[in-house]
Amino acid sequence: MSRIPQQLTMAVIIGNRGFFPSYLVGEARKEAAALFERLGIRSVMLSEQQTPLGGVETRQDAKVCADLLRQHRDEIHGIVVLLPNFGDEKAVAEAIRLSGLKVPVLIQAEEDNLDKMGLATRRDSFCGKISLCNNLRQYGIPFTLTRQHVCALTGDAFCSDLRRFEQVCRVVTAMRGVRIGAIGARPASFNTVRYSEKLLEQMGVTVETLDLSEVFSRIQRLEDGDLRVDEKRALLMRNADTAGIPADKLTAMAKLFVVLSEWIVANDIDTTAIQCWTSLQENLGINVCSIMSVLSGQLMPSACEVDVMGALSMYALASATLSPASIADWNNNFGDERDKCVLFHCGNFASASLESPTMSTADIIGTTVGKENTCGAVHGRFKAGPLTYFRLTTDDISGSIKAYVGQGASVDDPLDTVGCRAVVQVPHLEGLLAWICRNGFEHHVAMNHSASADVLNEAFTRYLGIDTYLHG
Repeated sequence: MSRIPQQLTMAVIIGNRGFFPSYLVGEARKEAAALFERLGIRSVMLSEQQTPLGGVETRQDAKVCADLLRQHRDEIHGIVVLLPNFGDEKAVAEAIRLSGLKVPVLIQAEEDNLDKMGLATRRDSFCGKISLCNNLRQYGIPFTLTRQHVCALTGDAFCSDLRRFEQVCRVVTAMRGVRIGAIGARPASFNTVRYSEKLLEQMGVTVETLDLSEVFSRIQRLEDGDLRVDEKRALLMRNADTAGIPADKLTAMAKLFVVLSEWIVANDIDTTAIQCWTSLQENLGINVCSIMSVLSGQLMPSACEVDVMGALSMYALASATLSPASIADWNNNFGDERDKCVLFHCGNFASASLESPTMSTADIIGTTVGKENTCGAVHGRFKAGPLTYFRLTTDDISGSIKAYVGQGASVDDPLDTVGCRAVVQVPHLEGLLAWICRNGFEHHVAMNHSASADVLNEAFTRYLGIDTYLHG
């Protein structure tokens, strides 16, 4: 089961400054509780008994707030700061620092009404937000801004910001402590997917390895009639049309699926990168593509050719929108249309992203290992719709991890080819491809049906410390 968090919990801190109308704090608290409940987000916030009106204004309030947050530290995915009036920027910043939480922070400031600018009703949150952000920067606390400097807590603009912030929190949470399974050896001719485990460890990402010889020996101990084999066979048959696949090939795939799944569970693996050729074809007479397709559909993405950084890229994409990610080659030009190209792989895309997915053979690999030994590749056209693409890499030359991200569209222009394929349209594609080449990125890219480039850019640049190029 994927460990990407489904429902999130937010700590809510409401700032106050006594010589502004304090009753606004109580109103904000009630409105926030209703909003978070309506959106299905759990919230942790001070009660009116813990501090005046449940707000944070003094050093003592900050200590009480920090203690509450520490009590729920294992549950909290993000902090939302509300400024119904100017607020005390120092107290709010201290509450966050004293809590010890290292989670994303969203700053909302309420807008003033021109007919309520008297002393009894004015907010001045417009100004208070600038002061709070100044303090947070001094304290070294990264934060996210709403798209409007001030916005109504109950308005559509803030609701949209909060939904986007949820995605940022989900990505940051998912990426901390990721465990990647590297199964098999990197294909000898694929220097492009080399990576640095040590740089990943600095990011808090661990790679666990499994040799294919161990996989093969465990498969040999499985009986054809094992209930676990039956269960995995059924999953494969639901994933894509298997009418043209021999029964013995399906059984071999199901056994491989059992072994991989049990290793994944035993080692708390979140995402995998698998040696998909040519050992599996030569030893088992099958492709692993369909298994990878099922795992990606379960939000436990699986990348080809032991592309560990590709697997991590897929995992980040999937965590942003809780929608399956796939990995492909930047593969072909699309005639003379320079803002379009073909993305392709033998057959590993998540089936939910495909039109009429079928299981067949991998025609390209089949030319060298025998077509009959490549059963298991998924064939299908990537559905038309919005597209986000993303790629992480370890750059040993600079000793850093870096990334690029952008948006485009999967289009339904005619394309006569095999495997998993997509025709995509990306603004200024030639510039992107030149940037990829000059900066030493791999030919693989992760993608899914979403519009989440700004979310990934915010999460990786602001909270995960990764230099990220946002293409646009």
